[in-house]
Amino acid sequence: GTPVIRRLSALSRQLGLATVSATPLPTEMRAVVWHGVGKEMSVETLVRPTPRKGELLVKTRACGVCHTDLHVIKGEVPFPAPAVLGHEISGTVVACGPDVRKGDLLNQKVVCPFIMPCETCNSCERGLEDQCEQFFALNRLKGALYDGETRLFRKDGTPVAMYSMGGLAEYCVVPESAVFPLNGSDHLWAESSILGCMFFTATGALRNAELKTGQSAAVFGCGGVGTGILQLARTAGAQPLIAVDVADDKLEAARRMGATHTINSSTEDPVARIAEITGGQKVDVSFEVIGLKQTFEQALLSVRDGGRMVAVGIADVKVKADVPITHVVRRSLSLCGSYGGRASQDMPTLVNAMAEGDVDVRTPIVQRFDLAGAPEAYRLLSERKILGRAIVEFPV
Repeated sequence: GTPVIRRLSALSRQLGLATVSATPLPTEMRAVVWHGVGKEMSVETLVRPTPRKGELLVKTRACGVCHTDLHVIKGEVPFPAPAVLGHEISGTVVACGPDVRKGDLLNQKVVCPFIMPCETCNSCERGLEDQCEQFFALNRLKGALYDGETRLFRKDGTPVAMYSMGGLAEYCVVPESAVFPLNGSDHLWAESSILGCMFFTATGALRNAELKTGQSAAVFGCGGVGTGILQLARTAGAQPLIAVDVADDKLEAARRMGATHTINSSTEDPVARIAEITGGQKVDVSFEVIGLKQTFEQALLSVRDGGRMVAVGIADVKVKADVPITHVVRRSLSLCGSYGGRASQDMPTLVNAMAEGDVDVRTPIVQRFDLAGAPEAYRLLSERKILGRAIVEFPV
């Protein structure tokens, strides 16, 4: 922004007021609203939200279409309705709430991850932002931000829950802890949205895997996040790097993303095939990125003695897997859950990796939709017809 705008922004923050860009903001916006299980999502006009203390208003450029949203849509993960879903976005900061530290991001292009650290809970204070207690208690359970209230409302005053920042909307209020500048990668503005979950989740998975160069790895599930894990594991030097899925087209894409071997688990036993590929040793690390009972159990049984399984895929909350206790004990296996990355550490790293070409955000994006097409995007995702990542794009 101009020096004048920046000075006005600083003055307004001192006075405890929201500051806006030079362009006047509309009082309303369009958003895709989820009305509950079994009901069609639809585009509605909502009140344009206003950022509160420590929050920024982002005009959305793109939002990723993620399977985690689909779990909410199907009722497999409880969440209040009505709600705006979508949890990985890129956009432009157009307003700042009072008492923000990142006021210099006004009018800047940014990317936002789905875990929005509260910065004050015990986990955040220990640097474990991926375990933020307020995020789970208030956002994931109640669809609110950290004062316990949503920022989204219908014109009649009805509150609308937010899944993360509620990315399937023209404007999103985001805690400043989850807003990061693109630092010049403007040519990847829309595509960078998938850093916020696909690669952010993959980064957390690689951290929890403690994968070392030359170790072997298997990835069960080659959708968006699985593809992200393949990219990062390839960069980390995993060898061999085995991709497992039931769709040949996804496995072909997995090879392009770095897999050295592929297994179609609908036609062969992945546990036996992984043992064969590794000379009977199995893999040092397996990643389960689907959230199904069968693949969870297969991923655990594909790990070598002393190895580690990293569970990444979200499941229907009613689903449970059988764990062979004696096998885990005798073979010294580790089982680790991994939900996502740590925003303050991982997002700047991912933005830089994207700029340097070490993270490819273009190739995984196979379909693009406008806001009205978002319900169709989730239908296709449910039917396994989206081979990588889809995004919903908004006009510039």
